[in-house]
Amino acid sequence: MTYQQNREFVEAIRPHSPDDWLIVAGDVAEKFDDVEWALGVLRSRFAKVVWSPGNHELWTTKDDPAQARGEVRYKQLVELCRGIDVLTPEDEFAVFEGAGGPVAVAPLFTLYDYTFRPAGTTDKASALAVAQEAGVICTDEYFLHPDPYPSREAWCAARIEESERRLRAVDESLRTVLINHWPLVRDPTFVLRYPEFALWCGTERTADWHVRFRAAVMVYGHLHIPRTIRKDGVRFDEVSLGYPREWQPRGWTAAPLLDVLREGDAR
Repeated sequence: MTYQQNREFVEAIRPHSPDDWLIVAGDVAEKFDDVEWALGVLRSRFAKVVWSPGNHELWTTKDDPAQARGEVRYKQLVELCRGIDVLTPEDEFAVFEGAGGPVAVAPLFTLYDYTFRPAGTTDKASALAVAQEAGVICTDEYFLHPDPYPSREAWCAARIEESERRLRAVDESLRTVLINHWPLVRDPTFVLRYPEFALWCGTERTADWHVRFRAAVMVYGHLHIPRTIRKDGVRFDEVSLGYPREWQPRGWTAAPLLDVLREGDAR
């Protein structure tokens, strides 16, 4: 919520029906107070709000009074959400019974492990060297701390293990709505203007989750390229808003709400 124009978008969001649920796929804001404000506004309007953290919420910046880092920061964000009745990756997966349901709504938090590497690189070090040479380094390298894990990829491994455990426990008769800030497959990154940025966009370890865990749809953010693709017959919806300089050229005058359980592919 650094940009006033984005705050105005949040203030203008309204459900189409009092029974609507809202998915928030991360990057709400960088400061705790702004995250609480935005999610609180949205929760007051929607029957349920389901949040998956993005990298921006996990940043620890000098101008945020909340200075917790890494996993402690994430746990504090979870408690913030629980205090305003917003569902998180740490809560029991809710079942949506409305049109397109029943489906298990599964917010996830997986991070990334530098396996979306540039062609010709074989490890993190060589991939980062190529990215640096191209002038592409994600701000996470400065503000997203993995404490107490030794690295972001180690934290990612722990999050994958926990997420898989919870997804395996979902009733096998239910389809799922998989929600994660980072796309679970690499395909959405193929259109990036700077392909080296894919390093910070996910992990190869989740490449089959949409099939293994019966996804009706996979919802993500992060790339600031709102669009829909299909993989293995499953729809992947990017629902990001992005910065004003990105959405203003699209002619948006209000934050577009997407029915992720719609029939067909029309946006």
